[in-house]
Amino acid sequence: MTIAKEGRMFVYPLFTFTTLLFCIKVVYGINILFPFISSLLFLFCLNFFRDPKRIIPNCENIILSPADGKIIRIEKVNDDEVGDSITISIFLNIFNVHVNRMPISGYFQNVKYMKGKFLLAFDHKACDENERNTIKISTEIGIIKIVQIAGLLARRIICYAKEEDTMKIGGRLGFMRFGSRIDLTIPSNVNLDIKIGQKVVGNRTVIATY
Repeated sequence: MTIAKEGRMFVYPLFTFTTLLFCIKVVYGINILFPFISSLLFLFCLNFFRDPKRIIPNCENIILSPADGKIIRIEKVNDDEVGDSITISIFLNIFNVHVNRMPISGYFQNVKYMKGKFLLAFDHKACDENERNTIKISTEIGIIKIVQIAGLLARRIICYAKEEDTMKIGGRLGFMRFGSRIDLTIPSNVNLDIKIGQKVVGNRTVIATY
């Protein structure tokens, strides 16, 4: 299993600490509760920070899911920059892979971070009130937006998008620590391939075609 680089600062020390506790348990007979709790934390982090390699589908004119999770909203909107568009919200629970990926090749026009609250990520108020990072991308289908939204437990939004840089479809866009949400806003003239309640997989599930 590959560990995401964003999680190594948690996984490796926990592994060392847990191993040390078990050694102390064997030598000095300390309470088994401490190494047991440490083991659970290590296994949780090992699962949370997994970073599976994903090969994108060999297809053209597709928009891929930017994250693993569940579709909780599909809404037609009139975005000031995208125009007539569709916003798709993906909720990531603590058991999902939390790597964020590029849904379509493009050029980063703007990256804007905003401080905010830490409401539950599936609450639709979260997209306007929570800590978030908005990425405006120029693509062959026009402007799209990706919003990384912190959840109740998330306290760290990691974004690798840099203004005036480009990134190909499937590229590693960022990482969300401990429960979060991704909002994807795309032009409305695409053909959606997803529905409310559907589970999606980053770099594998086709969100739409054009």
